[in-house]
Amino acid sequence: MSMKTVVLLSGGLDSSTALAIAVNEGYEPYALSFRYGQRHKVELEAAKRIAKSFNTKEHIIVDIDLRQFGGSALTDNIDVPKNRSEDQMGTGIPITYVPARNTIFLSYALAWAEVLDCRHIHLGVNVLDYSGYPDCRPEYIESFEKMANLATKASVEGKEKLSIHTPLINLTKAEIIQKGIQFNVDYSLTSSCYDPSSEGKPCFQCNSCQLRVKGFSEVGMDDPLIKKYKE
Repeated sequence: MSMKTVVLLSGGLDSSTALAIAVNEGYEPYALSFRYGQRHKVELEAAKRIAKSFNTKEHIIVDIDLRQFGGSALTDNIDVPKNRSEDQMGTGIPITYVPARNTIFLSYALAWAEVLDCRHIHLGVNVLDYSGYPDCRPEYIESFEKMANLATKASVEGKEKLSIHTPLINLTKAEIIQKGIQFNVDYSLTSSCYDPSSEGKPCFQCNSCQLRVKGFSEVGMDDPLIKKYKE
């Protein structure tokens, strides 16, 4: 019998690869995405495509309105930074950081996992290619896992402890792409851009687009979204 896991799925390159890894390891995936007030819905359409391509047991999209708080270029009337150098991307916490987002998302994943009688959560956080996201660090994930194992009915009843899996956390973008190709991720279905057109065309200028294109280049491939939208 397959082990259940809740997979946080944004529709981007990293979370799609994390889902593929979970499936390859024999988990039965339940995908969880969020309509949280982000500046576009393109990534949610991508999440639906990816969830379907991996035959997830269930895919839930939860509504949360983080635009009520703002504080990020993804949830407020703040321009998304474009054409930044690698040095600039490697300095400070970027304005695309959404305050406490992973804590909120993981809390929902924890709640669903408890309802499903599930002891595993997968997410695609990564510390190498992104600068300064405090909720992508290994020590943050370890602390949340400890809290999760104090906070649920299952933990109090002495059942198997919950494990949070971060298979990409120490991989470069190129290494993540190689993993995804190995496990049959169709990256043309994904969306990574912070500021795409309403049709889903990436800007190819934001941090996320730049790092994605660089990763494919290091693997010796063109990003399939370049072929899709520029040819």
